[in-house]
Amino acid sequence: MLPEAERARWLQRVEARLETALPRSTLAPTRLHAAMRHAVLGGGKRLRPLLVYAAGTAAGADETLLDAPAAAVELIHAFSLVHDDLPAMDDDDLRRGQPTVHVAFDEATAILAGDALQSLAFELLAAAPGDASLRVAWLATLAQATGAAGMCGGQALDMDATGQRLQPAALQQLHALKTGALIRASVRMGALAGGAAPAVIAALDEYASALGLAFQIRDDLLDIEGDSAQLGKTAGKDQAQEKSTYPSLLGMDGARTELARQAQRMTDALAGLPGADALRTLGLFAAQRSH
Repeated sequence: MLPEAERARWLQRVEARLETALPRSTLAPTRLHAAMRHAVLGGGKRLRPLLVYAAGTAAGADETLLDAPAAAVELIHAFSLVHDDLPAMDDDDLRRGQPTVHVAFDEATAILAGDALQSLAFELLAAAPGDASLRVAWLATLAQATGAAGMCGGQALDMDATGQRLQPAALQQLHALKTGALIRASVRMGALAGGAAPAVIAALDEYASALGLAFQIRDDLLDIEGDSAQLGKTAGKDQAQEKSTYPSLLGMDGARTELARQAQRMTDALAGLPGADALRTLGLFAAQRSH
């Protein structure tokens, strides 16, 4: 299990790193900087930074080496949410229980804020402690997870699929890119910081792939079962936008069965890996969360 003290310490570390990395809202351009801070510091589960710390700790990395990649993945995640909520994408007004950036500010500022958060993530990694080869590996991992072969490609597939009924394999591929790529990158960057052996990295990749799908299936279920106040975002959006989801393709029971299968994949992938208790706990959270 992940002790609450350890979880609290990791959250404190990444919050402090994000706070110092983000420009102060009193500095010009003040509107852009305020929007960036609104996007990042307004709460959130911080699952991806926690995965960096958990994988890095399992691989024997010093926590101080994990602060930069933990903050970087959260900046990329925040950038993706800002752009995902735009009128041209999902057109959402609520995120993390507060107005989305384009609502709180304006659409142009939201676009610029997302762009700036993305570039800041790579700036943090480039200036991080550690040897040059590790920083290059981090940069390559995060860049691939963010671009057309990862998160952005998944978003494009998601937009193309609106109003269509995807086959399960196509839906899995979509979410392996849109949701799973950054989760896999989070785990891998932590493992790289600890100098994990190739076999360990392969096992962690399998774990992270299953976690990404479990997270998405649970998200699909919560979109139906939850409410906006509980979720901190608009419930029922998937059905309203005629998106293919695991419940729409497999039914609620079928989606829960697939969620259980991915949870077992996580368990199997971590079997025999020492120091993986925190990863197991985060996997359970992804599969069982209520928001």
